[in-house]
Amino acid sequence: MKAPRLAKEITLLLFVVFIAVSCAVNPVTGKRQLMLMSEAQEVQMGAEYDPQVLATFGEYIDEQSLAFLQAKADEMALISHRPNLRYHVKILDSPVVNAFAVPGGYIYFTRGIMAQFNNEAELMGVLGHEMGHITARHSVSRQSKQTLGQLLLIGGMIASEEFASYAQYAMQGMQLLFLKFSRDDERQADQLGVAYASQVGYDASQMAEFFNVLKKMSMPDEQGGVPTFLSTHPSPEDRYNAVRQDAMKWQDSLKLDTWKVNADNYLRMIDGMVYGEDPRQGFVEGNTFYHPQMKFKFSYPAGWKFENLPTQVNMAPADGKALMVFTFAEGSSLDEAASTSLQQLDLKPEETFRTTINNMPAIMALTRQVHQDKATGQEQANMITSCFIDYNNDYYVFHGVTAEADYNTYKELFMTGMGSFSVLSDPSKLNKKPERILVKRVQQTGTLADAFRYYGVQQDKMQELALLNNLELTDRLQSGKLIKITGY
Repeated sequence: MKAPRLAKEITLLLFVVFIAVSCAVNPVTGKRQLMLMSEAQEVQMGAEYDPQVLATFGEYIDEQSLAFLQAKADEMALISHRPNLRYHVKILDSPVVNAFAVPGGYIYFTRGIMAQFNNEAELMGVLGHEMGHITARHSVSRQSKQTLGQLLLIGGMIASEEFASYAQYAMQGMQLLFLKFSRDDERQADQLGVAYASQVGYDASQMAEFFNVLKKMSMPDEQGGVPTFLSTHPSPEDRYNAVRQDAMKWQDSLKLDTWKVNADNYLRMIDGMVYGEDPRQGFVEGNTFYHPQMKFKFSYPAGWKFENLPTQVNMAPADGKALMVFTFAEGSSLDEAASTSLQQLDLKPEETFRTTINNMPAIMALTRQVHQDKATGQEQANMITSCFIDYNNDYYVFHGVTAEADYNTYKELFMTGMGSFSVLSDPSKLNKKPERILVKRVQQTGTLADAFRYYGVQQDKMQELALLNNLELTDRLQSGKLIKITGY
């Protein structure tokens, strides 16, 4: 019979055609590599991710900074390896010190990293680095090799894996694709960042100085579910030396009379930017969570870990035997919000009833869900207590999850926390202001510590602010130098 052999030949032919179509020339290296995505598809992907990124982290609106970033990105794009691609640069409303890019030309800086920069040259090096990931199509290449794999869920679950799935369900629609790049990718992005920054006239060696700041901060590999700027990168020492050497080569090659740093211009631009956690997005005092913008509050069990994310709040005891999640419930009515949320979670309640929570309509649901334990293969059951609340036609939900064997231990804690949801009317909580970057001029020559004392900086805050300025407290500063402090 010839049919099996013919099928194999057809399959082989299709595979060869597939590879031929899927291989594309990398804009940076000029080499052919596997790409399962066209540039048009890449741009479309970025456009689809962008609203998810903004919804998850929140966008920080600062017209002056945004205009500056976009203008610099447009300038840098012209000398990049993909000058015809439209780049979009945005600031995320997060205190985490981070910058990242997604396919299709979308680059994000957190306000945390904007506060940490001390001059335009540092920013331009990082901008060039992130643009390098895009021009070299690092994300697209890795997705192609992994068949668009490696979904990294935003959330950073604080409870055990057994209960993390429920927090993930509560965030459906908020999943983003972020891949950790290889060390080779990161090294290439560093090289491109130096090249791009140098070609638009900036002192790219300043990016190396910024790496030292990040090293001193000792950030974890991931923050908020996104690989941080130093995760999976070469060691900071190697990276520092390599970037400085690359910068020297470019400066020797281009032979410009001066290289832009523009410290004062940059500091004036970020004067007044929100610094650290923004209490308007929610804050904790004691074991009560207050949200001034949405005007609600609720309490959670004393001693539990607490995580406030833009899309949800996670609460769990230290042993991870329970998890309580607070988030939005979408719907045009309380009934629809409850029905939709339970359906998304594939929960079929054994008991539901209507009630009120501090004079607000509510629906309670109790579900027993059986699952197979991954370790033992035996069936186990979780108990999920859900509370849907109608707060002036905005719908919220608490999900409390624990193993059936522990249900009696946590039942009352869940009910007490859910029952504490109430209207926030205390002016002292509603009007709590965020801390901001304040740029000041050194009044007389002396140490950084002297300058801090002149402006009333408390002793326990000085080391943090020294790092914010990338200086030591003992460094001597000339009169007239601009420095950053924080205040209200």
